[in-house]
Amino acid sequence: MGSSPIGAGASGAASNCVMSGAAAVTGGGGVGGGGGANGSNSSYGCGWKWQQRHIRLVSSGFVFFFGCFVLFGSIATLYAWLAFTPQYVRTIGGVSSLGCQEDNEGSWSIGVFYGDSPFSLKPIEDANVWRNESAAWPVANPVINCASVSNAGFPSNFVADPFLFVQGDTIYLFYETKNSVSLQGDIGVAKSVDNGATWQQLGVALNEKWHLSFPYVFEHLGEIYMMPESSQKGEVRLYRAVNFPLKWELDRIILKKPLVDSVIINHNGMYWLFGSDHRGLGTKRNGHLAIWYSSSPLGPWKAHKRNPIYNVDKSFGARNGGRPFVHEGSLYRIGQDCGETYGKKVRVFKIELLTTDSYKEVEVPSGLVEPVKGRNAWNGVRYHHLDAQQLSSGKWIGVMDGDRVPSGDSIHRFFLGCASFAVVAVLVVLLGVLLGAVNCIVPLNWCVYTSGKRSDAILTWEKSNLFSSKVRRFCSRVNRAPSILRSWVKSNTCTGRLVLAILFVFGVALMCTAVKYIYGGNGAQEAYPFKDHYSQFTLLTMTYDARLWNLKMYVKHYSRCSSVREIVVVWNKGTPPKISDLDSIVPVRIRREKKNSLNNRFNLDPSIKTRAVLELDDDIMMTCDDVERGFRVWRQHPDRIVGFYPRLVNGNPLQYRAEKYARSHKGYNMILTGAAFIDSQLAFQRYWSAAAKPGRDLVDKIFNCEDVLLNFLYANASSTQTVEYVRPAWAIDTSKFSGAAISKNTQVHYQLRSECLNKFSELYANLGDRKWGFDGRKDGWDL
Repeated sequence: MGSSPIGAGASGAASNCVMSGAAAVTGGGGVGGGGGANGSNSSYGCGWKWQQRHIRLVSSGFVFFFGCFVLFGSIATLYAWLAFTPQYVRTIGGVSSLGCQEDNEGSWSIGVFYGDSPFSLKPIEDANVWRNESAAWPVANPVINCASVSNAGFPSNFVADPFLFVQGDTIYLFYETKNSVSLQGDIGVAKSVDNGATWQQLGVALNEKWHLSFPYVFEHLGEIYMMPESSQKGEVRLYRAVNFPLKWELDRIILKKPLVDSVIINHNGMYWLFGSDHRGLGTKRNGHLAIWYSSSPLGPWKAHKRNPIYNVDKSFGARNGGRPFVHEGSLYRIGQDCGETYGKKVRVFKIELLTTDSYKEVEVPSGLVEPVKGRNAWNGVRYHHLDAQQLSSGKWIGVMDGDRVPSGDSIHRFFLGCASFAVVAVLVVLLGVLLGAVNCIVPLNWCVYTSGKRSDAILTWEKSNLFSSKVRRFCSRVNRAPSILRSWVKSNTCTGRLVLAILFVFGVALMCTAVKYIYGGNGAQEAYPFKDHYSQFTLLTMTYDARLWNLKMYVKHYSRCSSVREIVVVWNKGTPPKISDLDSIVPVRIRREKKNSLNNRFNLDPSIKTRAVLELDDDIMMTCDDVERGFRVWRQHPDRIVGFYPRLVNGNPLQYRAEKYARSHKGYNMILTGAAFIDSQLAFQRYWSAAAKPGRDLVDKIFNCEDVLLNFLYANASSTQTVEYVRPAWAIDTSKFSGAAISKNTQVHYQLRSECLNKFSELYANLGDRKWGFDGRKDGWDL
């Protein structure tokens, strides 16, 4: 009989994977021929040669793949170490080890807003509320997050759906908290006695065996009721407070429907229940709204004649996004736009007509300021719930939830990371093929097949296993690829080497991308809380016209940092730029000075609204995460200079040396204020005191040493530690790229500073007598 089509078409591939059957037979009959001694020896020789070649292929392939694994693994490890803050750092400050786990639903937090009306609400930081005991100068949003709840003993992954309940001067806040252990939504409660600036966590108010959220709380006939979402239970359940605010009991089931985000309002002598049923046939998820009405909030309820009111696109705002409110006699409903992602933003609708058989509403501007810092802001990506109420003072207070990541972000990043790893694996195989280390694309035993004559038994088996034959044919054709690719791209030519280099670089880039998606977190460089509170600082830099390039890059980068409230540019010389020339998302104020003096850096400035000021030279670029870590350490030690460049001053006479000297002697006693946090009140007053005048005169004389002087003034005012070091992940001096460095001659610069040290030591306390070691705080940030 004739040879198999597989054998006929696979000879080229077989030569790459194994020796072909025909080439191995040196005598005797064919595969089905007489099997004498020659045939037996030939068969044995073929098997022995095949084993030798198989071992060589496996050995070379194993070495290549193992080497690639080590190389790319090392690159990925190095990238992760350089690019990402260790995860343990985020837990510093006492966050419960169970709380704040990454959750696919998001990382929701809650913020407080104030305004003269519900349409002029501004975040709490704009109100300039100060809390000395929490080192919040001023208090900034968010005011409640997973850390504040977890630290109170109630592990939480996120908090959302806030509702207010006001009793006199005390404000209670009910919210959904996702339990980190059960991964179920519970209802938490906190209270505030200072109009929402600070909150005391009281605990879990309601916990059922199913998911709870959207805790709509209201009062009726002297009783306080809560109507949380219980759609998993398939009911609208009404709870009554037995011992407000922590003990509740089921009062009644008012509807046997799985409604989500339901609210009850009293309008024109009737009670109206707004909710969404996503389980109905043909219902558009997050685009449905229905209404029921009753003479009492306790029921019974009748369906509106126009139900469903909406069954539209999810971006319309049909689903409720908070408590309806009345302003200047008009009723308004809050809906949530779920177009781009779940809970993208809230939308406000003015209800113009509400009767038992009619409904009409029109959208109106919400008046809310859109977040501009993206993932660095606590609500930078989405906010989907607002409850605004009028206080007895006439002012309005609002609570809103927000998230820095879209829905499903963690799963999305995981799949992108896995896809990047898979492409890297393909590139490694391709590199192996071009270098000759890989000769078979598929396992050898898939393509091992004799090309000689078939026996009747083999041909019968082939016919009955058509799929297996097709697989083997496909494998044999695939295994031709290595020889074809090597004929196209020869690794010993310039073109071949270029192709190999491009593939390698592309693989490295993809490997880093995969690590970023899987290990790097959500990409946010968020603020660090201190005592469960957030705050803001002013960024101040001093520059002149020759360094405008540095300034533009500086403002664009640092204005995106989470806790930066304002950037103040001290302009010493030349014509300042227009504000419109600077790409900033926070206010920028250019303070033009009359005299070109380094002392201007510490001028008293009553326009600065924050206690903390980061003095940062315009030629220093570091990550927002480094800046935020420094800010948190300063909030722990506001009486100290907290910065990123340590120095050790000692010797007789005193000498100024680089950071390397401080590290070799395992300590420091000075922090350069070219990158340091200071107290805007304390530092500026000390610098412009009468005692500091001789020092300021020397600074003007030699145009140097203003930062050295401030360190001496701090040391002169206290016998305790006056400086704190924070190690940045990395920092770049951009003046080296622009050619506008102030101190170009390092030797002369150091000599001038040494003279300053000795002069200041005569006028003030001697820094040489002090020394503080690295890693003194044991937080991993001052190594």
